[in-house]
Amino acid sequence: MTEAIKAGYEVSSEGAVRHWVVPYARMTDVTPTPTQPAELTALTAGTEIGGTVLSIDASTSTAIVDFTTGAVYLHSVRDVRTYNGGVEATWGVINIGDRIYYDNSATMPAGTKLSTSPLDNTGAANSLFGTAVYSGQSTFPMGAATAATVDCPVMQRGAGA
Repeated sequence: MTEAIKAGYEVSSEGAVRHWVVPYARMTDVTPTPTQPAELTALTAGTEIGGTVLSIDASTSTAIVDFTTGAVYLHSVRDVRTYNGGVEATWGVINIGDRIYYDNSATMPAGTKLSTSPLDNTGAANSLFGTAVYSGQSTFPMGAATAATVDCPVMQRGAGA
């Protein structure tokens, strides 16, 4: 029998684009902003799905979020590595391939949701958001051995990873 793709069936080598409508109440940040990282709440800390807010509809309290695995967006990333006593303790440069986490720490600068720390300032697990990647417009390493927030291209883990 000859194998054939059925009529009406689409295949993409890039994977499916995942733009989902999400109620604000299901997001870690219930006041989402377009172009900013977003995180769905989950039953187990550290397992949340992350994506990038494309648009919001304040009249329905919903956001359209891109949860596409492998999508690359430029995001503000804090170079914090560890916290001690609820405050940032160590920092380090960000390199291509470094893991980037959604960090809900109260100590994060305004407008910054991502860091290089796997734990937040309370010691709870941060969810893996993605990986620092080369974009052609960025110079690595980024950040410093002191506190810094940098605009870093991040390939998001998304849904389905």
